Amino acid sequence: MLTGAETGTQGSGDIELLEQLTETRARLETQIARRIVGQAHVVEKLLVALLAGGHALVVGVPGLAKTTLIATLAETLKLPFHRIQFTPDLMPSDITGTEVMDENPETGRRVFRFVPGPIFANVILADEINRTPPKTQAALLQAMQEGEVTVGNETFPLDRPFFVLATQNPIEHEGTYPLPEAQLDRFMLELRITYPSFEEETDIASMTTAGSPEPLEPVMDGERLAEFQALVRRVPVPPSVVQAAVRLARSTRPDDRDAPEFIREMIAWGAGPRASQYLVLGGKSRAALHGRAAPDLEDIRAIAPDVLRHRVVPGFEAEAAGRTADDLVAELIASVLA
Repeated sequence: MLTGAETGTQGSGDIELLEQLTETRARLETQIARRIVGQAHVVEKLLVALLAGGHALVVGVPGLAKTTLIATLAETLKLPFHRIQFTPDLMPSDITGTEVMDENPETGRRVFRFVPGPIFANVILADEINRTPPKTQAALLQAMQEGEVTVGNETFPLDRPFFVLATQNPIEHEGTYPLPEAQLDRFMLELRITYPSFEEETDIASMTTAGSPEPLEPVMDGERLAEFQALVRRVPVPPSVVQAAVRLARSTRPDDRDAPEFIREMIAWGAGPRASQYLVLGGKSRAALHGRAAPDLEDIRAIAPDVLRHRVVPGFEAEAAGRTADDLVAELIASVLA
């Protein structure tokens, strides 16, 4: 049993809730593992984003179960879920909804009625988000940041919690539209799915060719999730950890006086203040998932690549040297959080 001194939380209620969170995490991972082989680090980071109330972009080549992973996570939650398949001809109203004209058969009076689009759900799968033009991509901006949708002159609030989990194929460029930096910055994390190991791929081949998948057991509803999210917000953070997170985010900016020399040379644009916020919030969420109510530097190190990789823009020098954003972020983490 955790004590108040060990957790840093206030009151026995938070201590008990923290233990329930670790139990819920284990149940979620058990259910997800019935459909998804491996990818434990991606599953953990999706849960981090879920608890932090952030959105996640999942990037990987075709066939790595990006869509299946997100749909599986949604199936373990007792929350309304909608999938939107992004295509070049998708329009903003196909996402947000539209106004239609109704006629009263008794009076003959015509009035406009708003028909909500698929964005009105708690969990949104934006599949292949880079396949639609920026005009349609922008339909998600207000929803992701303010949690509301404006159609015409009226603004409609979205139910909470609200998550956008998007997928993207990094190797196919024909017929795609790169996400603008403003859109990328709305995502708390960019997660990379890699090829499975030989043993994992053997399990995948066996499991997926043996018959229909078994239905999953929902583990958590919206009310319970809201309790866990509030718990994460109450997690205390040592000032030294907050300062380290802010120092790391600021060090990505080439014009910052504390930026390392290689950042000044190879980065065109660095991460904004959202990076500092998400580093701290992600650290708190990860610590709570592991049964610790006070994050440390290891939590910041673990979440930093996923928070920063899509927020730094390598310059020409980096491209000429064959250095990617991931390379530069890894070197920066090793330098700043040594």
